[in-house]
Amino acid sequence: RRAARQQRTMLRRSASLLSQRAAPAAAAARTFWAGVPMAPVDPILGVSEAFKADTNPLKMNVGVGAYRNDDGKPVVLECVREAERRVAGAHNMEYLPIVGDREFVNEALKVAYGDDASCLKDGRTAAIQSLSGTGSCRLIAEFMQRFAPGAKIYIPTPTWSNHHNIWRDAGVEESTFRYYDAATRGLDYAGMMEDVSKAPKGSFFLLHACAHNPTGVDPSAEQWAELSTLMKEKGLFPIFDSAYQGFASGDFVRDGAAVTKFLEDGHQIALSQSFAKNFGMYGQRIGTVSFVCQDAEEASRVESQLKGVARAMYSNPPLHGALLAKTVLSDPALKQQWFEEVKGMADRIISMRTALRSNLEGLGSQHNWQHITDQIGMFCFSGMTPEQCDKITKDWNVYLTRNGRISMAGVTSKNVERLAEAIHTVTK
Repeated sequence: RRAARQQRTMLRRSASLLSQRAAPAAAAARTFWAGVPMAPVDPILGVSEAFKADTNPLKMNVGVGAYRNDDGKPVVLECVREAERRVAGAHNMEYLPIVGDREFVNEALKVAYGDDASCLKDGRTAAIQSLSGTGSCRLIAEFMQRFAPGAKIYIPTPTWSNHHNIWRDAGVEESTFRYYDAATRGLDYAGMMEDVSKAPKGSFFLLHACAHNPTGVDPSAEQWAELSTLMKEKGLFPIFDSAYQGFASGDFVRDGAAVTKFLEDGHQIALSQSFAKNFGMYGQRIGTVSFVCQDAEEASRVESQLKGVARAMYSNPPLHGALLAKTVLSDPALKQQWFEEVKGMADRIISMRTALRSNLEGLGSQHNWQHITDQIGMFCFSGMTPEQCDKITKDWNVYLTRNGRISMAGVTSKNVERLAEAIHTVTK
C-alpha cells in the first residue's frame, strides 16, 4: 500500500510539473499574434465579395477592373487561345532565369517603346520580366529605396489605391500632386503643373501612361509635352505605370504617345508594363519592368540590381504567361490579331460610355454627363458621392467603390438602361 501511495504521489508531482512547464508555452502560443489587428477590407476586392453574396438576379458589378463581354462574361482572346494550343505540351516546367523569358521581354518592350526605339537599339534599356503591374511597381519602388535614398515619390490625387501601399511598404517617403478637378470632372492641369514646379530636384513622379485609374482623365498631347518640358527643366524622374496600352483608345501607338514624347525629350524613365488588361491574362501575372538609362553600361548595372531585388522577392517569374505572350508577340499574324481584338474591347467600352450618357440625358437628368464620354479607358469617375454610392448599392444592387468609380467593362447593352436609371435616381 505504501508503495502504491508513493507511486501515486510521484505521478501527481510529475503531472503538476508538466503542467507548469506547458502553461507558459500554451500562453505564448495563445498570445504570440495577439497584437495583430484585423486588416481593413480592400475597397475593390470587398466590392466583389459583397456582389457574390447578393442573390438578386438584377445585381450589377461595376467595381472591379476586369473586362467583360456584352453578356457580362469574362473573355479569353482568340489569339491567346491559339497560343495555348501551340504551347500545350511543348515545353518543360523548369525555372525561368531571374530576368524571365528574354525573348518575351524584348518583344514586350517593342510594344511599350516602339519597334524602332533608339533606347532599344542602343541597348540603353534595363529590363526584366515582372509580376504584372503590381509586381513591376513594387520592383521600381524597392529599387528607388535602395539607390535613390531620401528621394520622394509624388503620386497623383487620386490614383489606384495600391500605389500607396506599394511605395509605403518599400519605405519610400510619399507626397502627392494635384491631378483631378472634381468641379470640372477633368484634369486639374494648373494645379498639377504648380505642384510639379515646386518639387525638389531629384524627386520621382508616378504618371499613368494612359487611361488614368480611377478617373479616366488623361492630359492632352500638348499638356503631356508641357509636363515633359517642365519635368526635364526641374530634374525630376518620371515613372510610368502602363496598364492599359491599346485598351484605352484601341490604338497602341496613341496610348503610348506620352512615353514616346518623354523619351524624345531626353528623359531617363522607369516603366511598369502590365499585360493583364490588354491580353486579358489577369491570372497569369505577366508584365515587364524597365529603366531607360544614359547608356548601355549604365543599363547593364541597373539590370543587375533589378535582378538582385527580384531574387529576394520571388526569385523567378512565372513561365506559362510569358510563353503565351511571347507566342503572340513574336508571330506577326497573331500579333495583328491581338491588336484587332484589343481594339474590339476598347470600342465596346467606348460605345457603353456613349450609351450611358445618352440614357442619363434621356431620363431628363439636370446634371452634365459629358465627362462620361470625355474620359477614356476602363473607368468612369462618375462624380457620385460616397453616400450616393451606398444608396445605389442598397436600393439598386449596383456594386462599385465609394469614390464613384464605375468600371465601364461591367456595363452592357442589357444593363445600361437600368444603370442609368439607378444613377439618375440617386443623383436627383
